[in-house]
This record gives sequence, structure tokens and C-alpha cells, in this order.
Amino acid sequence: MKRKTPEDRYTDNVRKQQRTLVRFAEQEIEYSKYLLYWYSQKQDMPDDEYRACAFFQNKEYLRKPGSLTLLYEASIKCHKDMPEVTKENAFDILRFRYRLYAKTLEKAGFSGFLHDQNSDKE
Repeated sequence: MKRKTPEDRYTDNVRKQQRTLVRFAEQEIEYSKYLLYWYSQKQDMPDDEYRACAFFQNKEYLRKPGSLTLLYEASIKCHKDMPEVTKENAFDILRFRYRLYAKTLEKAGFSGFLHDQNSDKE
């Protein structure tokens, strides 16, 4: 059996990372749908959480290179620091996570899609 060349190893690593990010995006799109649904049943959604949900729903990460990786890293950090998810705290943890995503995007200069659309008109 031949050993892989450095180029082959690099290509394999990139493919694995891309698959991981695609799975993460699909998962977060689904979670953002849940969060939007929960809010539609009870109350108005805060702006920052809405922007983070819209970021995934509208696939804004495709137009903003690096943003999905940044959110993935924030998600990993959040999962390590948060308590275990139960039926009683699932909504609050999801809300917190999307607020964290909004802050992360804002700090990194990836403001939500609402700001980008307004800046295009100016």
C-alpha cells in the first residue's frame, strides 16, 4: 500500500473540514427553524437572535468567507461551557447560542444580513 503524498493528505483534510462545516450548517439551519417556530408561538424575537437565525436561513455564510468556521468554533466552545441540554432548558440554551452567534458575527465584522442590505443601498 502506497503512502499518501502531502498533497493528498492536505486534500483529504480539506474535504473532511468541508464536510464538517456543511453538517454544522445543516444542523444550525434546522435549529434556527425551531427557534423561529418557538418564538412565533409565544412572543417577539429579539433582534440579535433573529439576525443569527436569518444568517443561517438565508445562507449568508456562503457570501462571507470564514464566517461559518468562526461560528463552528464558537459552537464548540459553547457546547463545552454549557450545561447538559434537557427538555426544560433546551429553549434557553438555544436562545443563548444564537445570541452568542450574533455577537461573534458582529465582533468579527460579519454583521447580519439586514445591515448588509442597507449598506448596499447607500
